[in-house]
Amino acid sequence: MAEMITAPAAFQATAAIDPEAIAVRSIGGDQSLSWGQYAAQVRAVAGGLAALGVGRGDTVALMMANRVEFYPLEVGAQHAGATSFSVYNTLTAQQLNYVFTNAGNRIVICEAQYVDRIRASGVPIETIVCVDHAVPGTLSVAQLTCLARSDFDFDATWQAVTGDDIVTLCYTSGTTGNPKGVEISHANLSFECQAYASVMPVEFGDRITSYLPSAHMADRVTGLYLHEYFGSQITAVPDRALLGAALVDVRPTIWGAVPRVWEKLKAGVEFAVAGETDPARKAALAWALEVADRKAQAQLAGVPLDDVQAAEWAKADELVLSALRAKLGLDQLKWALSGAAPIPAETLGFFFGLGIPISEVWGMSELTCVASVSPPTQARLGTVGKLLPGLESTIAEDGEFLVRGPLVMREYRGEPGKTAEALTDGWLATGDIVTQDADGYLRVVDRKKELIINSGGKNMSPANIENTIKAATPLIGALATIGDRRPYNTALIVLDAESAEPYAAQHNLTDASAASLVAHPEVIAEIARGVAAGNTHLSRVEQIKRFVILPVFWEPGGDEITLTMKLRRNPIADKYAADIERMYAPDRDTDVHEPSTEQASTPA
Repeated sequence: MAEMITAPAAFQATAAIDPEAIAVRSIGGDQSLSWGQYAAQVRAVAGGLAALGVGRGDTVALMMANRVEFYPLEVGAQHAGATSFSVYNTLTAQQLNYVFTNAGNRIVICEAQYVDRIRASGVPIETIVCVDHAVPGTLSVAQLTCLARSDFDFDATWQAVTGDDIVTLCYTSGTTGNPKGVEISHANLSFECQAYASVMPVEFGDRITSYLPSAHMADRVTGLYLHEYFGSQITAVPDRALLGAALVDVRPTIWGAVPRVWEKLKAGVEFAVAGETDPARKAALAWALEVADRKAQAQLAGVPLDDVQAAEWAKADELVLSALRAKLGLDQLKWALSGAAPIPAETLGFFFGLGIPISEVWGMSELTCVASVSPPTQARLGTVGKLLPGLESTIAEDGEFLVRGPLVMREYRGEPGKTAEALTDGWLATGDIVTQDADGYLRVVDRKKELIINSGGKNMSPANIENTIKAATPLIGALATIGDRRPYNTALIVLDAESAEPYAAQHNLTDASAASLVAHPEVIAEIARGVAAGNTHLSRVEQIKRFVILPVFWEPGGDEITLTMKLRRNPIADKYAADIERMYAPDRDTDVHEPSTEQASTPA
């Protein structure tokens, strides 16, 4: 097993490799930190926090967008011996009260816009540090660092951190109840980074973007901890609307995304091709995508391309696809990954056909993030690879996947009952139904608690149904499959907010609001075709027979979707109970739709 290295020790070794190299930057590079500057700021921040009484075992909260200033503040807190963690910027004052009370922090480092909300939480925060501009009663970062005492022993402080110390808390945005604070130790983190990099190599100078919220464990691992351990260069993306520009600016060598981001990139390519006005260029794109699709279908079927098809793909790559990858900013990737939720196999196939193989990973905060992956050369589309070396697994009688090993969290902070439910003799009950083939490749079926059992007793995975339907049309942002104890499956469908505007523009629709679009015959027909196309990939009992398109967009952190884009199924069932009952009524209302009876063999 690799040597345990704490996050501060890893950072110190990494920062010494090339102090002049750029460690963190903004899009375009107007703002940047070299490793040497970064290390100096870390020392200063640790000294300031120590002067405020922060030491080993204390907690420090951060609340800000993805920005260059975040890094020396977070890493400085680590060097003071603290447990540093981020909260989602969308949390209400009431939610902040719960998280801060559970975490026990008395210091928050944030942007000025969040100061009033933090104060309204009612938690007795002793010190608020503002990273951008002054707010009365708060400290600036400069004032914080000026507090450092001349006798502060920086090296002794960070060297006192041990593997058993808690490096971070990750508050899981559960689909029910309050979030649970997952305690991740330095030993957990050290194993995660080194085991992951043994499969998906990360080298000093590799380029990546940080655009997911830093409260999301996926961003903490890929955009902070791998950076500390191996020296990747981070470009901070403060607004996801800037992600497209950031990818072209950075041309990342390693990059990951949640499925919805990959789906949006796919939709962007499809919309761009559909909207191409030059006939010759449109014909070339259509030809190249057709060739790419043949490669994708072969990969999904597990069969190689024949020599003629392989030669045609190479030609399409030379003439069109390489330029398409460059236009996306994904032409220099060593590896790409998708995680945090199941991704449609069709989406993986689409990018594979473009020459961008994606490794799907599986894990959870309770397993320090990533627990299974396979390198792109060994990836099998539709699987989440194999467990990282050093982990062991078993499958319980009810099909639940259990994992044991160095990635398993310490506990849920302040929740001994919930910890005992999750951990038995070191085995973590993941809550996922997972199958494993003879070669050790894992397939995630669904969450154990979310399986549908229809009135005929058939077990189904709603996530599989939803991913299959979503893959058929970029217009669908989310859908919730209904069918538990019902005679057939139906769906509540919500349009994709980011696809709605370009779709409306291409179809000369003046109003891109959800309420307007869901009533438009063209939109209804497009969704109906997409549902029918998705249904062709599902067994008869799984197929969606009726659906309602809701006149709203579902926002992450709202009633229907968590901040990590998971459906809140019980609240959805309660909130839309009337719509659900209408889908099962003998006489179908005019706004209850059925899949199109038109040709639906190809996704729209």
